Amino acid sequence: MAHAANPDVIICGAGAAGLTLAIDLARRGVRFLLIEKASQPFAGSRGKGIQPRSQEVFEDLGVIDRIVASGGEYPVQRVYTDDGPVDEAVIVMPEPTPAEPYQIPLLVPQFLTERRLRERLAELGHAPRYGHELVGFDQDADGVSARIATPDGERAIRARYLIGTDGGRSFVRKALGVGFPGKTLGVRAIVADVLVYGVSPDAWHRWGEGTAQQMSMCPLYGTDMFQYQCPIPFDVDVDLSAEGLTALFRERTGRSDVVIREVSWASAFEMNARLADAYQRGRVLLAGDAAHVHPPTGGQGLNTGIQDAYNLGWKLAAVLDGAPESLLASYEQERRPIAEAVLGLSTRLLEAAENRDHRRGREVSQLDLGYLESPLSMTDPGRDHGVLPGDRAPDAPVTGAGGLPTRLFSLFQGPHWTLLGHDVKSSAPAPRAGLHVHTIGARGDIVDTGNVQSIYGLSSEQWVLVRPDGYVAAVVDTTDLGTLESYLDSVGLHPPGQAQAAW
Repeated sequence: MAHAANPDVIICGAGAAGLTLAIDLARRGVRFLLIEKASQPFAGSRGKGIQPRSQEVFEDLGVIDRIVASGGEYPVQRVYTDDGPVDEAVIVMPEPTPAEPYQIPLLVPQFLTERRLRERLAELGHAPRYGHELVGFDQDADGVSARIATPDGERAIRARYLIGTDGGRSFVRKALGVGFPGKTLGVRAIVADVLVYGVSPDAWHRWGEGTAQQMSMCPLYGTDMFQYQCPIPFDVDVDLSAEGLTALFRERTGRSDVVIREVSWASAFEMNARLADAYQRGRVLLAGDAAHVHPPTGGQGLNTGIQDAYNLGWKLAAVLDGAPESLLASYEQERRPIAEAVLGLSTRLLEAAENRDHRRGREVSQLDLGYLESPLSMTDPGRDHGVLPGDRAPDAPVTGAGGLPTRLFSLFQGPHWTLLGHDVKSSAPAPRAGLHVHTIGARGDIVDTGNVQSIYGLSSEQWVLVRPDGYVAAVVDTTDLGTLESYLDSVGLHPPGQAQAAW
């Protein structure tokens, strides 16, 4: 059996979650291997909604502009009734604000989102290994020994951690023996990417709303295709060819002027809502659909998986660099409750859709999700206003001391922690590798015209510590900086001269 160079992390599954994790590890200099048992990238549009919080993640990872350019905003829904077509707005979101620069969900076919992520990963010097299937693994106190079937034969690879991002039918989850309780939601459906004559790309077209005969076609921006969707019975075979989908459309709508002329990708699937009993067993962790599967309503599944990876990446890198392994326990503590809540939302939206209500608002944006109960959030019982530890760290426009405008998100961008002092007159804490310190006030490097103070709810001599994934870890007064120093030690940020021993 041939052996490969040993990485620190093996990522099993090169979908959106696996690619996001790979990008985050790559920019941190972590050695990893990203494998995918399929022989080529996923070709379907399935997870086509990119929510505002994921857009913030993509900005940090350096790919947001390419993602935006690959798709567009959701179109109006054109519902065909007995009295004629009626256009309805499906997304009800406010305009962007200084604190929340991304408010509108994007419609981007999943295969284009993943293509842009692969391009970003390539810029960082890495690529997925397709046709590489994880066929077994064992773990001990020091790492994981994996067996991988490749086009050139089976290989044994040793790594410190294995991450399963291998989908709802996850081999990694099953091999761990982790339960996947939940339910089948009583809906079987077709989803297909098609080229079609007879419908316009200016609307998401819907027929037979609220009935078992409903049908929809949504334009896939960035392509010439539409996403064809409809519920189907559980006990019938389905013809997914262009002819078969055209016949089904005619049968349900009575229209003969609409013709499917090509099918790029198609699937008949059952909708499920399931959540893994555990996200970590020893040195093996789960993320994305391997940890939770959702109905497609609300566009939550892919986004939740992206944010799993974004939460996990910095923690893996920190532990590999010497931080306590207990830091990884916070991954499940933070992300599993989020997935549980999002599963409830997706299921409620499915029930609403069955009653012809497709409206979406702030609840799908994922901007309000946070980690207030996390062990990594330094709670302060006396703080009852502004941002709290565990909240998403808002954006705000600021000006550098040199006179050029910038934003807090620009200061946060990158693999580091950020410590921001507001109206501070004392000296900043001692420098640490992986920590960027900025101060507002006399001799500060940042000038605030009032946005930071009002958005964050800060008083003079207060400091905000922002995690690498853009969540507030602590808000402390200058007099309490000593406790912050201890906290930084606990997450692996040490002053020069206190470097951790290499593994």
